[in-house]
This record gives sequence, C-alpha cells and structure tokens, in this order.
Amino acid sequence: MSISPAARIHPTAIIAAEAEVGHNVEIGPYAVIEGRVRIGPDCVIRPHAVLCGPLTLGRGNIVFPGAILGEAPQHLKYNNEATATEIGDFNSFREHVTVHRGTSHSWVTRIGHHNYFMANSHVGHDCTIGNHCIITNGALIGGHALIADNVYLSGNSAVHQFVRIGRLAMLSGCSASTKDVPPFVITQGIDATAGVNLVGMRRAGLTHEQINAVRQAFRIIFREGLILPTAVGRLEQELSGIDVIQEMIDFLKACPKGINPIRSRHADAA
Repeated sequence: MSISPAARIHPTAIIAAEAEVGHNVEIGPYAVIEGRVRIGPDCVIRPHAVLCGPLTLGRGNIVFPGAILGEAPQHLKYNNEATATEIGDFNSFREHVTVHRGTSHSWVTRIGHHNYFMANSHVGHDCTIGNHCIITNGALIGGHALIADNVYLSGNSAVHQFVRIGRLAMLSGCSASTKDVPPFVITQGIDATAGVNLVGMRRAGLTHEQINAVRQAFRIIFREGLILPTAVGRLEQELSGIDVIQEMIDFLKACPKGINPIRSRHADAA
C-alpha cells in the first residue's frame, strides 16, 4: 500500500494493500477501495463510495456517496479478465453513479476530463467518454459507446451499445438513440432528430459563421430527402472548407449504424 502522508483517511474506510493514494486525497467514512486502485492528488472520495481496481483516477475527481467506479461489467461472457477503468482529471460522480470496467473486447473503459455525471447515471463497459460532458440524472450509456467532447445527455436518456455521439450533440430528456448522432445535432424522442444544438454551440464559443454553416449542413443532411452518401457529397462540394463541416463529414463517413431521420412534423402535430 502506498498512501501519501498528506492524505486524510477516515478510520472506517477499507483500503486494499495494492492501492495507491496520492497527495491531499480525502477518503470518507465507510468508503471501500478494492484492488489495484490509483487515486491521484486532490481527489475526494465521499462516504460509502466504492472504487474497484484495476482503476486509475487522475487529479481532482470527486466521488459522491454510493457511487461505484470500476466494478465488473454487466456482460454474460465476461470471465473475470483483468480489464480496467481509466479516469482523467476533475470529474464529478454524483450519488449512485456506476461506471463499469472494460471487457476483453477493448480491455478498458475510458473517461476524460471535466465531466459531470449526475445521480444514478450509468457508463457501460468499454465506453469512451470525452471531456466537458454532462450526463444528467438517470442517463444510461450502453457498452462500447463513444461520447465525444461537450455532449449533453438529458435526464433518463439512453445511448444504445456501440453508438457514437458527436461533439456538442444533445439527447433531450427521456430520448434514446440506437444510431449515431452527428456533431451539433439534437435527438428528441426515440431515434428522431429534432434540430441543431444552437445553445450548446453558442456556449462553446463557435462563431456566427460556424453556426450558420452547421445550419446549412443540417438542411442538406436532414431536410432535402437525400441518401446519406449523396448528402455527404453535397457537404464536400459546398461547405468542406469550414472546420465544423469537415468534422461532420468525417463523422458521417464512419457511420455503420446510420443516423436518425428528422422528426416528422405530421407526428408532432398528432
């Protein structure tokens, strides 16, 4: 066991002999640190949190009561292989968040920096989560999903396994997607595209020109009745000199599951 002398650990906490506890870490009452867990400096592990190794936490993470990080994946073929969970810096894991380690498919579940996981949200095995994402209460991310930077998953939304969610995309409350969601796009309902994430793009500092280009691209992809390869060709011909459009093109060229169609206006009226 390697514990920094500057760490503050409650006497009721249970810490495995293999654990490493960094400088200025705080571990609260009845927390459990099981197996090969490395806790970086300035982390706070609140009472009754459970950390299961192999697990690495970077700097300044906060793990709230009842959260479980790095437990075995919910996968019928998992056979106790030594897979892992890798978490970056300055993430918050609120009450009863669960993050499962990888399977032998990719061996690791990865989470970046400055993400906020609200109460009862779940990250499945083998997922990759980017930076500055907000995963709100009850949101579920299935195994092998890829969540890019600045994604917002609203309350009780769900991402199907192997789905990719592009940068600055958003799932509205109680929405779900079984197909890839392009950057800057809002999903609302089940497998239905609703529009572009104007608020998110503005907050992220995209320019007026970039936002207008995304709106033009959205019209070409979703409102002109084109099949996806034809729509991508139009983007390349008309808008590819703009960085955010090239980002969309690159994403759309790697969509084996396809993307969701735009929500029917007739259905809205009904």
